[in-house]
Amino acid sequence: MAINFGNGFGTPANAGDGVLNLNKNDILNLTKKEPGLTQVIVGSGWDLSQTGQDFDLDVAAFLLDQNGRIQAQTAMQQVIFFNNMQLPGIQLLGDNRTGVGEGDDEQIDVDLLAIPAQTSKIVFMVTIHEAVQRRQTFGMVENAYVRLVNKQTNKEICRFNLRENGSTGTSVIFAELARINNEWEFKAIGDVKMADLNGLLGLYM
Repeated sequence: MAINFGNGFGTPANAGDGVLNLNKNDILNLTKKEPGLTQVIVGSGWDLSQTGQDFDLDVAAFLLDQNGRIQAQTAMQQVIFFNNMQLPGIQLLGDNRTGVGEGDDEQIDVDLLAIPAQTSKIVFMVTIHEAVQRRQTFGMVENAYVRLVNKQTNKEICRFNLRENGSTGTSVIFAELARINNEWEFKAIGDVKMADLNGLLGLYM
């Protein structure tokens, strides 16, 4: 799933190595695409910018109810981030603060069978930690991507390559998993926001 935040998502579907590349707002029925799929990894990676600065990108997930909301009184039971790394059926696997190294820098492990019944949708996002203080934006990040992997087979199902040259956005809502009639669907979103994690949380309260 190649994200191009300029004029839509320009990579054609099924481009290269069997990995599906979706356009913005495309929906992939995972139950039909990957029969028997029960466990997925949502991975993200990035490289240092040309400025030489370290970028601390953080992956997070919001578990939304049937109304697409997070309840204030139970917010910590509906939000996965670096200070709340595990909930039933979902876990953030580590917190890479520099982007140094090959492969995924951060991953979220999702057991679809163990996600609580009251969760109808899981929204995934990436934020730049202390973006305002560091004067950093997604337009300064190189080679950032997110991808969905079948954990059982280690097969990459689909991917976004984030391209945000010149962007002043500090976060991106990049995808969601939705449970519809006992089937799971994956939707490409790619909405750039001028917000930190608290600001994104406010969109769903």
